Amino acid sequence: MLRPIRALAAAAAALALVCACNSASGGSLPGKPGDAAATRGVSAGSIKVGGIVSMTSASGYSKKDTDLGARARYLRANAEGGINGRTIDYIGAEDDGQDPGKNLAAARKLVQQDKVFAVAPMSSVTFSGADFLEQEKVPTFGWGTLPSFCGPQYIYGFNGCLVPSPGGTLNQTWPEGIGQVLGGAKGKSVAIIANDSDAGKFGIRTFQQGFAGAGFEVAYAKASVPATAVPSDWSAYVKDILASDGGEAPDAVVSVMQTPNNIGLFTALKRAGYRGLLSDPTDYDPALLAKDTTRQALDGVYVLLQFEPFESANPRMDQFKADIKAASGGREVPLNMHMLTGYMSADLFVSIALKAGKDLTVAHFQNAARSFSDTGTLVGDRAEPKGQKESFGCGALVRLKDGAYEVSVPFKCYEPVPFK
Repeated sequence: MLRPIRALAAAAAALALVCACNSASGGSLPGKPGDAAATRGVSAGSIKVGGIVSMTSASGYSKKDTDLGARARYLRANAEGGINGRTIDYIGAEDDGQDPGKNLAAARKLVQQDKVFAVAPMSSVTFSGADFLEQEKVPTFGWGTLPSFCGPQYIYGFNGCLVPSPGGTLNQTWPEGIGQVLGGAKGKSVAIIANDSDAGKFGIRTFQQGFAGAGFEVAYAKASVPATAVPSDWSAYVKDILASDGGEAPDAVVSVMQTPNNIGLFTALKRAGYRGLLSDPTDYDPALLAKDTTRQALDGVYVLLQFEPFESANPRMDQFKADIKAASGGREVPLNMHMLTGYMSADLFVSIALKAGKDLTVAHFQNAARSFSDTGTLVGDRAEPKGQKESFGCGALVRLKDGAYEVSVPFKCYEPVPFK
């Protein structure tokens, strides 16, 4: 962990006692108004930050490297002097196991017991702790793939809001990218499938509109796959998909699911003779290439990225790779998208906190966020509070081919479309 040494142990102990005896609500402790020392998680020399990550899950899927990505960014920030002179005390991420009850429990622990100033990263398919974190005024950063990242004042998606409410906008990276691969969307059909969960239903709703807005015919759009266990028999889903376009197979099948489900579905589709385009937003991970069965199942699949590909020549990507290596003790480790989601969640927090100034309070942090913007990041141009209502609109497509990823559609920003 990155805990700094506290020279004034007695003072810290006294502060901890005060913290334990008072509510964390509002993000502040008794003290002078505007006094950073009276803010939960902020001392004269440090800022305490924690995370919530699905390290484990019932399906075996893990986002544990999200924690490594966040550590890498915080390590570099500390090496560069911290945040306006304060060291980032990153206490690591709680594992919610993709369980709603554990997600809320993790949020409560970080705030009520650990007294964190912020939660960054938050990466899970469930976010039942969102209302609690919003109520307690805890700045929270993660991948904006859940509705809770769209609207609340204290919750931020590192690449914006990806599942907006009606009146917001939709990121068109995926449909526009697939349209380029297919030579245009006109006259092309797409089937979209997701898990039977809140996240899956929102995904179907948003992507159905997004693909239609790009000119595709949406032949199939269902959140029908059980969320708690990977099906052992995909034949019913395959049968429906392959007959969805007026009795014919669609031109593209888009899976809004995680790796174990994608492997099962794509393998079954290929065995059934499907020759159309396959795509998902999760399987950009060199570790998946270690097993022949996994590599074969994902061969030819186009993966949506909402950040610069690792293959990019962008100097910021070089910095990311160097930071991950430093956080890994100097070892070369296979990169994956979870590392980057943790890294960019931490990066957005650090960037806003630097703008907030030396007197770091929740109010000052929020004021800084309300006028925050920067350009040329690994997720494109960022701006708040725009990002709490719509995505930053950028992304790329990579394809797994012959055991390696290649960039099919380079990183680009697209004009969003209204969400109805």
